[in-house]
Amino acid sequence: MIGCRVAEIIRMKKSARGFTLIELLVVIAIIAILASLAFPVLSSVQERGRATQDLNNLRQLGIATQSYLNDHDGVFFLPTDNWMNDLHPKYLAAWKIFQSPFDKRAASENNASAPVSYGFNINAKTVLGALSSDQIVKSSEFILLAPTQPFTKISTDTTATVSKDNAGSGGPTKGGTHTNGSHINACCADLHVENMLWSVFHSDAPDAGSSDTVSGHWHPDPANPSL
Repeated sequence: MIGCRVAEIIRMKKSARGFTLIELLVVIAIIAILASLAFPVLSSVQERGRATQDLNNLRQLGIATQSYLNDHDGVFFLPTDNWMNDLHPKYLAAWKIFQSPFDKRAASENNASAPVSYGFNINAKTVLGALSSDQIVKSSEFILLAPTQPFTKISTDTTATVSKDNAGSGGPTKGGTHTNGSHINACCADLHVENMLWSVFHSDAPDAGSSDTVSGHWHPDPANPSL
């Protein structure tokens, strides 16, 4: 009887003992390994989500621009104008659409201080002034809108433009917005949106077999740069 009681007490002590230091370290190591494996996957998913939202913002800007063109005989606003106010609020209700999800500045609905992440093609004009949509030779290639970096624009900045160097007021950038800087989104003159390679976006090389002096991305008529 006493022997059974002693055996029961021994079993209870064994079942009630805590983790040893070695066991605890093993568990922590396993958790750290799992976290290190999961983090890149989570980051990739988050980046794809931001890229999709960025494309959606550009799509809405493109739709608003088309509505503006319908009311202005197909003539664009000037890049040097405060073009954001040409679209908002008549053609684009939410100012937050002007801010890219890759822009980490605090969001604001106050137009006087709200961030603006997107630029209008600095070459979307003629020597006489505003550009007409029918003057664009390659509308499926000519970039109208894209994220302009570094992200330092605000709504009152009248030069929210973008160039092949993707230069913002903080100077030129060396890459795109996502996929380790290798990709960037853009809205072209035919108003389709595209996730393109930074090397393609950044290029000013002429098309193969063409006498164009600049890429169709950056001038409405590449064969006539003095337009």
